[in-house]
Amino acid sequence: MQTALGAAAVAALPSSTALAQAVQTLAQVGGSVDAASRTGRQLTLQQAELEELRDSLQGRLLLPGHEGYEQARRVLNPSIDKHPALVVQPTGAADVMRAVDFARERELLLAVKCGGHSYGGKSTCDGGLQIDLSTLRGTHVDAGTRRAHVAGGSLLASLDREAMAQGLVTTAGTVSHTGVGGLTLGGGFGRLARRFGLALDNVTAVDVVTADGKLVHASANHNPDLFWGVRGGGGNFGVVTRFEFQLHPMARTIVGGDLVFPLSQLRDVVRFYADYSRQAPDELYLDLFARSPVGSPDGIVALHACYSGPEAQAEKVLAPLYKAGTPVQDGIQRRDYVAIQRSHDNADPRNHAEYLKSGFINEFPEALVDVIAENFEGFVERGTMLLFQHSGGAIGRVPVDATAFAQRKSLANMLFFVEWPLAESPDQHVAYIREQWTRFEPFTDGWYANEVDQESAHVVDRNYQGNHARLVQVKNRYDPGNLFRLNANVVPTT
Repeated sequence: MQTALGAAAVAALPSSTALAQAVQTLAQVGGSVDAASRTGRQLTLQQAELEELRDSLQGRLLLPGHEGYEQARRVLNPSIDKHPALVVQPTGAADVMRAVDFARERELLLAVKCGGHSYGGKSTCDGGLQIDLSTLRGTHVDAGTRRAHVAGGSLLASLDREAMAQGLVTTAGTVSHTGVGGLTLGGGFGRLARRFGLALDNVTAVDVVTADGKLVHASANHNPDLFWGVRGGGGNFGVVTRFEFQLHPMARTIVGGDLVFPLSQLRDVVRFYADYSRQAPDELYLDLFARSPVGSPDGIVALHACYSGPEAQAEKVLAPLYKAGTPVQDGIQRRDYVAIQRSHDNADPRNHAEYLKSGFINEFPEALVDVIAENFEGFVERGTMLLFQHSGGAIGRVPVDATAFAQRKSLANMLFFVEWPLAESPDQHVAYIREQWTRFEPFTDGWYANEVDQESAHVVDRNYQGNHARLVQVKNRYDPGNLFRLNANVVPTT
């Protein structure tokens, strides 16, 4: 662990050029930087305190104009265009502690970025301090104990690659450049979740920098209230600098890929998915997505499968998929697990703006099939995608109060996306998806905390269901001032 993380830390050490640039930039801003407080009040950070912060870090302090600032402030959704007043790129827990202290003492707005996949842009901010964990990465696998020790800023690709190299796995999303922290703290779906549980179900310990700037170890035996809260409570309680995951033996070869149908067969494929997703074995992860790309009137509907059970049983399990319709493309085959984990890495907006609405469904009635068939539309001027991310299996066998994550009875997470050219105003496109969502939302029961936006943030109490009161207690203890608020926010009562 020390070797892997030490290498990352050395690579991230500020060069003399970077330090010289920092001094020059501080001089250019006239000795002070305008910033924003957590309540929106305007603040002024003086040159002396910025220099003190810079000198106390092993990692880098970036201000607007610094090399690396633009990349740090950006998130995956390019329509989010926010400008932090300063960015700290830590190389270890000590840097995170220093940054948290700096933000708390000055009541700065604070954002924490891992992989930058927050659709609502919660991992960046305007005028605040952003902690960019991209310099805090590394994974060490102990095959003897079947544990993975993962630095807080790591991406899922690292966890998949290092664990699978020793014949071990854990649930780690569906896109390999997702941040481990953001995915895990809110839940953590993935191609193995029905077999091994959510990513957070496989966490055995964490190290967290809490709002008082202290590094706290949490597990079933140490600070169990915090350990319970971080598993589903998102970033409400601090910055996780290290995860420990339970690993499971699994063959490297799986059977999976995309089975693609013309959009004209949407109703038949959705009806098949509604039935088969309920009865599928735990070893089968099955998503459905319908997509109409920007600039094209044509679209597709597809089933994405990953079967990780005994290969001799694969044909029996996957054969029913071909009865969903008449496929125009068959990508289901024997594949390397790490490769299929990377297979959808380019399925993000990149050069387009994007907005989504989502919610969990506990059942898939014929009425929902009708709503989908009658209301999913593709337009040349915008792209739309409807996605069902498979749940159930082992996820649903964990008691609702065992972790903060509450949606244990869900069959799938239903997501409706719209994307449009960056140069266009978002208003008509966002209005379209919101209006469409009014037909889908009655079938949902809560929403995924990792997909929080400004509209859904106010229903956190209802969304956490029976776990909310306990989450407030944990928040009161570890973040009574609500320093960590850019998330599906649990508001403290103290």
